[in-house]
Amino acid sequence: MQHQWDDTIVALATPPGVGAIGVIRLSGKGSVGVVDRLAPGKQLADAKGNSLHVAVLKEGDRLLDEVVISVFRGPRSYTGEDVVELSCHGSSYVIQQVVEACIRQGARMATPGEFTLRAFLNGKIDLVQAEAVADLIASGTQAAQTTALHQIKGGFSFVLKALREELIQFSALIELELDFSQEDVEFADRTSLRSLLNKIDVTVSDLLASFQLGNVIRNGVSVAIVGKPNAGKSTLLNALLNENRAIVSAIPGTTRDTIEEVLNIGGVLFRLIDTAGIREGADEIEAIGVERSREKMRSADIVLYLFDVNETDAAAIGLLQEELRAVSNAWLLVGNKVDLQNNLHHEAASKTVYISAKENRGLHQIGERLLQLVNAGTIQAEDTVVTNARHYASLLSVAESIASVKAGMDNRVSGDLLAIDIRRSLHHLGEITGEISNEDQLDYIFSKFCIGK
Repeated sequence: MQHQWDDTIVALATPPGVGAIGVIRLSGKGSVGVVDRLAPGKQLADAKGNSLHVAVLKEGDRLLDEVVISVFRGPRSYTGEDVVELSCHGSSYVIQQVVEACIRQGARMATPGEFTLRAFLNGKIDLVQAEAVADLIASGTQAAQTTALHQIKGGFSFVLKALREELIQFSALIELELDFSQEDVEFADRTSLRSLLNKIDVTVSDLLASFQLGNVIRNGVSVAIVGKPNAGKSTLLNALLNENRAIVSAIPGTTRDTIEEVLNIGGVLFRLIDTAGIREGADEIEAIGVERSREKMRSADIVLYLFDVNETDAAAIGLLQEELRAVSNAWLLVGNKVDLQNNLHHEAASKTVYISAKENRGLHQIGERLLQLVNAGTIQAEDTVVTNARHYASLLSVAESIASVKAGMDNRVSGDLLAIDIRRSLHHLGEITGEISNEDQLDYIFSKFCIGK
């Protein structure tokens, strides 16, 4: 991407399609002038920041639309530049005509994420906050929303920047020692440095440990619903979704391929996968479905094994538990069809949930157990949770660098070698917030944004 920061960009900021209004956003030093030329008589060049104006947009003698114009003056705007937003009527045709008119008046189409990229480059937000904007737009649960808002407000960045500032001070003192190497003096207190390194180590370890939860918040949890044919897997999926998503019949082997649906439980997205019944396939097609079931069972985050309580005794349940331990670290055993009268006794199956998918009995226990298995809990507004794989990779590098500094101190290596490892730590911390960045990295990050953000 070839960046130009002295031009004016324009894009639709609301989702495409017909609606009551569509918001067109412009940013750059010429944004007010572009709109002023389309709104004769308004004299927007004199407009104050944070002001609204009703105007009729015209290009020559051609009427475009009647709009509300919002003017935001830099640096007190989202991008740090002059920003103008046009609230147009939500016709796709009208919006297209207004955008094209803005381009003819000197603007150009924005690239994906360019508004937020300009906010980052103009110092309005750091890179963590910029990425959190995209996470907030994509959030589909309360947990994802809360985590993204915390990062937008700078919670994660504050933790990292505070540690980096302290480490910079020690780095400067050690660098100063190199200028006086012949005098054999120490400006940096090694005891205080060791204390800071331990502090960084603990903080980074906690952040790394939070990534498992962060991955759950961001990507959801895959749950493979497996079991023998006719155990009620499709009925359970329909009951959890409260809709007839999967075909249900009394004929074993009805489900021949996997069906995936998303369910929000306690603010966490669970991707439920209904699979074909596991048995020796009656025909070639069913055998393929069974093999796919086994693949989903091996790759899923959680395996939910459903069995018919009327056909399974305590000894068989014990064997099932042993098999599940061998294939999955997180599993849930669910006994179905407790509504029937000929239930067997299951005193040994204390870790098993008993339900009736047909009568919607005991389903809340499944949700509770699934949340326990992912250890999601309740995400508080002040919690810092790592949800970004890029942040996780940089934190791993920080941890390695800090370990090298500690080892160097233990071995009493020279100050110049210590300085190298400290600079590495500072570099990786700076990569996360964007204090250390390159154009290729920025292009990759912001290319995943929508055009008008």
